[in-house]
Amino acid sequence: MTVSLLIAQLLNGLQYGVMLFLLAAGLTLVFGIMSFVNLAHGSLYMLGAYAAAVVGVQTGSFTLGVLAAIATGVVVGAVLEWVAVSRLYRRDHLDHVLATFGLVLFFNEVVRMIWGPQPVFVSLPESLSGTVDLLGFSYPTYRFLIIVVGLLVAAGSQWLIHRTRVGMLIRAGSVNPQLVGALGVNIRLLNAMLFALGAALAALAGAMAGPILSVQTGMGEPVLITTLVVIVIGGIGSVHGALYAGIIVGIVDTLGRTFLPMLIREFADREVANAAGPALASMLIYLLMALVLAWRPQGLFPAHKVK
Repeated sequence: MTVSLLIAQLLNGLQYGVMLFLLAAGLTLVFGIMSFVNLAHGSLYMLGAYAAAVVGVQTGSFTLGVLAAIATGVVVGAVLEWVAVSRLYRRDHLDHVLATFGLVLFFNEVVRMIWGPQPVFVSLPESLSGTVDLLGFSYPTYRFLIIVVGLLVAAGSQWLIHRTRVGMLIRAGSVNPQLVGALGVNIRLLNAMLFALGAALAALAGAMAGPILSVQTGMGEPVLITTLVVIVIGGIGSVHGALYAGIIVGIVDTLGRTFLPMLIREFADREVANAAGPALASMLIYLLMALVLAWRPQGLFPAHKVK
């Protein structure tokens, strides 16, 4: 193991963690503040990736593709909230799970009908295809851009939730929606705005992930599971908790998949290490979640409710 390899993997873990945060931020707002279990959040991530890929190819502009993904997330999220989600707020969480799981199947079939089962590969513009020199160490420009975008979204989310009147109403509405509604606030519109914001963040994550991963049907389900782990570790409803937990999970997962097989090779045959290493590495984040739940069931960085 070299220092350059360690630094590269730490940066890769940070980039992966920031990507997880973009997904977890929207989901933790909807789940923690609105108390709505949205399994279709991964489908919004998938739709954002497809929107960015299609518009980017048609226009030749990566920026327009990202903006199209965000717009798609807002529109689809608003329509979903109006058509289906708003009718389920007062229902049991099991109803949320069943309804949004049905939406997952629906969106997967729609995408398969339109774009087919084959993955779509997104190419980066020349300006983002190079590397950035950091203290004598080269790192891909696009992965560095993902880190910057994620940190900007984290700062913006914190400002929105804790420094604006809308954020104050969101936090108050999560504690006592009846009282906030009695003060003349349109709770339904507030919930719709919050759900659309969460959908936009999911679509942004999909747009940023497209050039790194292949854009394909069902790409939202595996990452949704990891996103739920991030939310549980960080604290349900906590945006800053989602950021810290995303970084922790990203680094633990990346370092585990890189160095655990190397460590096992010191004590076992190469074939055994190559087989057992990735399997054990994939369990690390779930073991981390179990340890956190045993120590702090509310998460490492729980949200502070309005009193």
